[in-house]
Amino acid sequence: MTGIEEQIRELTRGTEEVLPEDGLEKKLKEGRPLIVKAGFDPTAPDLHIGHTVLINKMRQFQQLGHEVVFLIGDFTGMIGDPSGKNSTRPPLTPDEIQANAATYEKQIFKILDQEKTRVEFNSTWMGEMNAEGLIKLAARHTVARMLERDDFNKRYKGGEPISIHEFLYPLVQGYDSVALKADIELGGTDQKFNLLVGRQLQQDYGQKPQIVMTTPLLEGLDGVQKMSKSLGNYIGITDAPGEMFGKIMSISDDLMWRYFEVLSFRTLGDIDALKQSVADGMNPRDAKFELGQEIVARFHSEAEAKSAEQEFISRFQQGAMPEEIPDVSLKCQDGKMGIAHLLKGADLVSSTSEAFRMIKQGAVKIDGQRVDDRSLHLDAGTTNVLQVGKRKFARVSLN
Repeated sequence: MTGIEEQIRELTRGTEEVLPEDGLEKKLKEGRPLIVKAGFDPTAPDLHIGHTVLINKMRQFQQLGHEVVFLIGDFTGMIGDPSGKNSTRPPLTPDEIQANAATYEKQIFKILDQEKTRVEFNSTWMGEMNAEGLIKLAARHTVARMLERDDFNKRYKGGEPISIHEFLYPLVQGYDSVALKADIELGGTDQKFNLLVGRQLQQDYGQKPQIVMTTPLLEGLDGVQKMSKSLGNYIGITDAPGEMFGKIMSISDDLMWRYFEVLSFRTLGDIDALKQSVADGMNPRDAKFELGQEIVARFHSEAEAKSAEQEFISRFQQGAMPEEIPDVSLKCQDGKMGIAHLLKGADLVSSTSEAFRMIKQGAVKIDGQRVDDRSLHLDAGTTNVLQVGKRKFARVSLN
């Protein structure tokens, strides 16, 4: 196994917090395989690469000889995670949860070693817990402590309803750590409260409290809001190779390095060397090509990644795509914006009339694809490269 300092450097790469600060070092010095847990509620059928930030971290632990537990929250999924929500989430049906969970099991092994990965479902222990057990679990936390949680506090002060079952979510997630005897739990920054509840419950049940490691929520293609399917600013791990490569190429140069840090399997030394190459004159686009190649190959194949790159080059670069494209951010009402107003807002046309005329002439493209629908609307949260004629380009993010 690698030295402690080197392990810590790689394991804390791209993390926001490690609590307590010296906890990871102390756990690693125990010299045994640690139980590393990360939970995912199967609320949608497919994962996006924002989810893989945690899975990549699990992979790092796995490669260092630790035991990773991919926990599918089929029980918590019926409650609905209230983290970051300003209203009660509609519950999923058991059939929906099971169908989504089945896709997760297939998708995670694009990253994790299937033979070394322990997949658990929290219905295994929660489904067996009777009413008495649930009441005893609920007695281990107070309403005052629950209301310390930022999203609950805002909803309470704002007069928004909070259902009693939502208070159960952090307790059930915390009890998962008790059931698994977790040494480390991974989660996004929005999960910090829940992860700390896990520490508290483990102490209450006579266990050593887990180390909490949080990772920032990955920004979506717009570089502003967190990656989300509902916002449309995501890269799905089941996206077609060409679509996946094109989305990666659409991100800004600054965001590219963020993606390298949390998504790439390259070492930090390799990434630093690549940054230096760009600083020394290498075109950032070429570095982005390398990122696109790596991500597409991970979820498809090396051959499909190369094909996607060639398709991109032939579509954009041979079409005289400029080296630098201006970034434009536009605010829209009702969650969408019509193509004509989009072109005008990006200063690609002088008026909506000109926009309609250019569409009719076949001179408007979105991500290299010709637009012929004058009534086309784009959704908020999306980022696209717009082109009018041969020389006018803009990378437009809708908010």
